[in-house]
Amino acid sequence: MTADADRRIEAYSVNKIAVATAVLDKVDRGLLTLDQRVEVTEAIVVPGGDGIFSLDGAYPSTVTLGHVLVNLLTVSDDTAVRLCGLVAPAAEINSILVAKGFPNTQVQPVANPNRFFLGTSTPRETHDLLRALVGGTLLSPASTSYLLGILRSPVAFTDGIRRTMSSDERARIATKAGWYADARHEAGVIFDRSGAAVLTYALFADGQANPEDFGATHPAVQARAAMGPRFLAAVDRIAGVGTTYRSSARRPSNGG
Repeated sequence: MTADADRRIEAYSVNKIAVATAVLDKVDRGLLTLDQRVEVTEAIVVPGGDGIFSLDGAYPSTVTLGHVLVNLLTVSDDTAVRLCGLVAPAAEINSILVAKGFPNTQVQPVANPNRFFLGTSTPRETHDLLRALVGGTLLSPASTSYLLGILRSPVAFTDGIRRTMSSDERARIATKAGWYADARHEAGVIFDRSGAAVLTYALFADGQANPEDFGATHPAVQARAAMGPRFLAAVDRIAGVGTTYRSSARRPSNGG
């Protein structure tokens, strides 16, 4: 089902997948490594932003690029966007995405070349980017597995499609939300039990009521929570095709 699939729209945090794609493309080409360190200065922290870096209260510190990407895609850390900009400036991110076939999925440059707003995409391009990811044509096998592993992790977004699900069911879904102002977006991939991709969704919803509600009670988010189990039930009757991506077993710890 498609509606307004080619309308260019502010993608907000859904475009963090595109930012991560550009960074991992540089990793694949040997220009960056996941274990290289970036500095978290007080000046680069987004005050009051989503995520954890604004909660630290102790700067400067250093973290690995891998740590930045995990926070970018799970808790949707706003400061992680700026940290990505230190290693992949806005113009470079956009050129990488154009070269990969996504001219409408672009960050919005600002005066500082290492900073940007998250910019735009279309439902079709976001859908196609995710299909290319699971199809193995977007990134290397290692970067593909790495990115999907983050998006399928227990700490990734759970208020929408994955809300009313067991832990095992959530692990079958790689998802990223984007919420800002009056927009409540979510895009992702559902896998069959063997780990093959079987359904891709790109749900963009701007112009929504209750823009002050960023929680699970927002009507658009509640609608996606109802859709999730239905999507899962539908794909349980279908076998996916292509590469299988098995999720890693999660072993909760009680410390020690």
